[in-house]
Amino acid sequence: MATQPISGRALGHYRLIERIGEGGMGIVYRAYDEHLQREIAVKLLPASVVRDESARRRFRKEALTLSKLSHPNIAMVFDFDTQDGMDFLVTEYIRGTTMDASLGPGFLQEKKVLQLGL
Repeated sequence: MATQPISGRALGHYRLIERIGEGGMGIVYRAYDEHLQREIAVKLLPASVVRDESARRRFRKEALTLSKLSHPNIAMVFDFDTQDGMDFLVTEYIRGTTMDASLGPGFLQEKKVLQLGL
């Protein structure tokens, strides 16, 4: 059975540094590509989903779809692989703030919402 990686663990030549986000479909780590010597992002399925074959298929489909897109507002896909029963997606790491941090204690102003939407 696959275990959930922790910071410092390596997946191939990618070393996980810190957990930076989590959603319904994955956990994202800031990581380091030892071969190309650059920061990257690594997305993994949560441990609760790893045994769900349909979720793994959706995750792979997400990786394949994203790998075909090229747009300044979409992170570039570098790799998709499996190690020790864990599928992982490797993408460009983009520094920034989360939507939660941007919202702070209140709502975004309408002007800011329109700007982000465009």
